[in-house]
Amino acid sequence: MIKAPAEPLDIIYQDPWLVAINKPSGLLVHRSMIDRRETRFAIQLLRDQIGQHVFPLHRLDKPTSGVLVFALSPEVAKRASEQFQEGLVSKTYLAIVRGFVPESGVIDHPLKEKLDKITDRKARRDKPAQEAVTGYRRLATVELPIAIDRYPSSRYSLVEVKPGTGRKHQIRRHMKHISHPVIGDAKHGKGNHNRYFAEHFDADRLLLHCAKMAMDHPVTGKPAAFYAPVDMMLDQLFDRFGWTLPYSSE
Repeated sequence: MIKAPAEPLDIIYQDPWLVAINKPSGLLVHRSMIDRRETRFAIQLLRDQIGQHVFPLHRLDKPTSGVLVFALSPEVAKRASEQFQEGLVSKTYLAIVRGFVPESGVIDHPLKEKLDKITDRKARRDKPAQEAVTGYRRLATVELPIAIDRYPSSRYSLVEVKPGTGRKHQIRRHMKHISHPVIGDAKHGKGNHNRYFAEHFDADRLLLHCAKMAMDHPVTGKPAAFYAPVDMMLDQLFDRFGWTLPYSSE
């Protein structure tokens, strides 16, 4: 049986040195021992789509959607990686979380490195917790007349999140730390709320989206910003809750 061709990736920016896509939720960036059965990866799909090798500049978890930037040569990747290492790249995420979060705040909570039993089996397991800082701002709220926990109604917030450091699963772990886990987070979230969104809103994914990334272009030196619009499922949720999209792909 011949497989239907995969949908092309959504390219949101491209020049002779960089290309950025709006990565869909559920797509791995590259092959991983954690998902041995997975056969589709952003690197291979994008390489085949544009007909040249690509080099990812940063991570984006499999269930997270949004901006994913690649260099088109190892030399450009090396230049760009220095900005990431020095904390000069700004990332802005949108997250739907449980509860009404404060209007704004900074989560300054060190995180122990999360090691995988397969891919990190040779890594040290006695490392101290690493500095981790995340800023957030509440954009909108909704209260649903549904008793999911012990309360007669259920509250949710749309939050803009800006990580100041790049620890593994930092946003998900930090939002759990302040008792406002991201909806759809199977590991750090609340199962009953995750199930409700999946069953009633057809939202069976992590509701975390990298909407914007800003950096200095590694070749021209000029400011560069990449915008990724939310997918149809998130767009429909925003519409249902009466929330205005805070970002566009301009």
